[in-house]
Amino acid sequence: MLKVSLMRVIVLLVAANMLLALPATSGLAADPAAGSEPINVVVTLPVLKDLAEHVGGSHVRVMSLLSGLESEHSYSPRPSDLVAVRKARVLLEVGLGLEVWVSSLVKNSGNSGLLVVTTSKGIGLIRDHEAAGEAGRMSEEDHHSGNPHVWLDPENAKVMLRHITEALIKVDQAHASDYRSNQAAYLRQLDQLQAELIERLRSLPDRRIVVHHPAWPYFSRRFGFQIAGEIVRQAGAEPSAHHLQELIAAIRKAGVRVVVSEPQLNQKIPEVLARETGARVVVLTPLPGGVAGTDTYVDMLRYNVVQLAQALEAANAK
Repeated sequence: MLKVSLMRVIVLLVAANMLLALPATSGLAADPAAGSEPINVVVTLPVLKDLAEHVGGSHVRVMSLLSGLESEHSYSPRPSDLVAVRKARVLLEVGLGLEVWVSSLVKNSGNSGLLVVTTSKGIGLIRDHEAAGEAGRMSEEDHHSGNPHVWLDPENAKVMLRHITEALIKVDQAHASDYRSNQAAYLRQLDQLQAELIERLRSLPDRRIVVHHPAWPYFSRRFGFQIAGEIVRQAGAEPSAHHLQELIAAIRKAGVRVVVSEPQLNQKIPEVLARETGARVVVLTPLPGGVAGTDTYVDMLRYNVVQLAQALEAANAK
């Protein structure tokens, strides 16, 4: 009799545990999105991480393959990146041939359901010497007929933001209104930032600069800077001694007073140019997180404009 009672108690305890494990229900249909896990999003660059997090909020979990101190031109995917892409629902890239390693990474991940989004689609491109061969013909390495550093113009970042929003809505309709609301709020923030920075530069007369590599044409066009020369003309390559001598002569002749350096590249060369010409070096970052205080896209843009303005003002005050 004791054995039978003990067995009944055990059965009742098991049944109670099973009932507790079942989801609570009521007369209303359960919300399938409630309590759901965030969407795994993988991005190539930190700028896309910041934009995706602004749109996605708590509904996304975003991983950037590159940090702010790595160069997209020399980056090589790691085994952990392959695992991250395999688990992701969405992968965001800039495109334009910037991340040449993305296609093989996606293919090797075996993630057939992955949504790959090229955020630069629809952006008007700037052609420069890096985008044209000697005979004017284009190749796969020519960044698909235009400079790929489009995000450094906030107007282009708005286009990228819209692509990100639509991608998140596509994989997560349940939170579409949140994504659209977050997008609208961030677009207003970018408008305010752009107006603030343009006002900061209003009284700046001489805006000529020599840049480290061809990352800055969109930034310069938006904010009115004039690129008088580039230290590195081809991504991933060091400048020749002949090119540096020509650049030094050009800086002296034109009286260019500011040389832009980047933390992701060899900073010794801009310092040599400065010593030889008397120009001032200012360190700017094309990627969020490249220098302290630039963890977000907004912080990065503000930092770059303010630092460059201050360097030009100081140099021209001599």
